[in-house]
Amino acid sequence: MELTAITPEGVGEISSAFTASMAAEIITATTQLYRAVGYELPWIGYLAFEDGLCVGSCGFKSSPRENRVEIAYFTFPGHESKGFATRMAAELIRLAFDKSPNVIVAAQTLPQRNASTSILTKLGFCFVAAMEHPEDGLVWEWQLNNTAGSAQPMSDQTS
Repeated sequence: MELTAITPEGVGEISSAFTASMAAEIITATTQLYRAVGYELPWIGYLAFEDGLCVGSCGFKSSPRENRVEIAYFTFPGHESKGFATRMAAELIRLAFDKSPNVIVAAQTLPQRNASTSILTKLGFCFVAAMEHPEDGLVWEWQLNNTAGSAQPMSDQTS
């Protein structure tokens, strides 16, 4: 898998018309996000390519704040359940720890067990808390750090 940076100017041509349409929406949203939070490598958005095909997008919601950075990832329809989201999240983790070894990598999910919670658990994230997000409502917060052990594994109390 290869991640291609979305710059403030966008990215080059995307081959598939269907994927290009979805990617265009993500590129537009990402460049708008840069205007709000800034553009600082590697804390940006990316398109994910596999064998030349754009299969999804991923990125950081902003640069680290209070030693915490949040990741997000999305596999395009038709490419789910092939490991792409896991690989995108793993690459974001690598980028984060390469740049800032002590940063806490966070992710938020819907408040239920699902594909994303499975991905995060597989990658070593720990469930931290259910919390009220100002735009998304109730979400689950997950965290991962290089020292591990600061968060607790998800218990059955959250199911």
